[in-house]
Amino acid sequence: MSEDETNGREKNNNNLVSNHYSHHDLFICDVADAVLKDVIPMMEHPFYSLAKKPDTKIRYYEHNGNWVEITPSVKGLATIYDKDILIYCISQVMAKLRAGEKVSKCVRIVSRELLTFIDRGTGGNHYAALVESIDRLQGTVIRTNIITGDTQCTKAFGLIDASEIKRKYGLEGRLLWCDIVLSDWVFNAIKHNEVLTLSRDYFRLSKPIEKRLYELARKHCGSQKNWKITLPLLHKKTGSKGEEYKLRRSIRSLEKSNHLPDYLVSFDTVNDVVTFSSRVTENLLDKPKRWKGLLPSAAYAAARKVAPGWDVYYLEQEWRYWIYKKNISPRKPEQDFLKFCKTWAKQRPIP
Repeated sequence: MSEDETNGREKNNNNLVSNHYSHHDLFICDVADAVLKDVIPMMEHPFYSLAKKPDTKIRYYEHNGNWVEITPSVKGLATIYDKDILIYCISQVMAKLRAGEKVSKCVRIVSRELLTFIDRGTGGNHYAALVESIDRLQGTVIRTNIITGDTQCTKAFGLIDASEIKRKYGLEGRLLWCDIVLSDWVFNAIKHNEVLTLSRDYFRLSKPIEKRLYELARKHCGSQKNWKITLPLLHKKTGSKGEEYKLRRSIRSLEKSNHLPDYLVSFDTVNDVVTFSSRVTENLLDKPKRWKGLLPSAAYAAARKVAPGWDVYYLEQEWRYWIYKKNISPRKPEQDFLKFCKTWAKQRPIP
């Protein structure tokens, strides 16, 4: 996504970009409510450029024995905005796996559905940007010792192995659909369930560094109470090529605006330590009036029946946050949770 595209999208009061699609398009397959998934290794390590201009320099990252060498094509390194396409593919494959369907490395994506899913516009320039993103994903070459599943891939590979684009009326026609072939490295992570659920608001973050900080918080903090990290180490893990003072400025801005999905950000400037605190966990553990109980295992099985296709643990997280916001202390937690799941599924298409 170009800087012009980002600036052209209106921001709401909490600094998140406004949704393009407040109403679903009845004439396309509606995937807007599918559960977002990303593979853990790509969240933990800096595989993607945070630059908005083409980055054509080879990158090397090493931390705690893990290393990644990333070589760009002539079109530049894959960016964190390009990664939105992979998140779409990963989410669709995981949805099929949960439904017990057969999956493969090849994912067919209808261009309009994809742009809707990742909250982009559907004008001609957006389709052109989509093709450029696919080219960067395929052209970026990775070498790494990071294992996905039970396999260490020692050969060089792309983030996607291949792509095929179908247009209406020839090379200059309207983009209809694309076939994306995922790399073995990414597909192994999916098959071994090395994935985490992302907030839908991830796509509404307007700055590359905000997207990267959310990924790191989701991976390292998760649903724990908090995660602390020194600013120099955080700077290294983001993969940012900007000066450390720029990250310091971004952290201060996030601390003030408080708009990062799922997590609160605080900055100890004396010790140079950044703390990410889970909003859900903070709500449940720090406020004695909030419900702290656990659901029985039978509740999850029942939830799968009333909300087929949905990640029940994701629904539990949404339910817990909902009862916190509503200041509710459930008298019958299992029944209340199932009622929430049933309503959720009724209001949203099956992912």
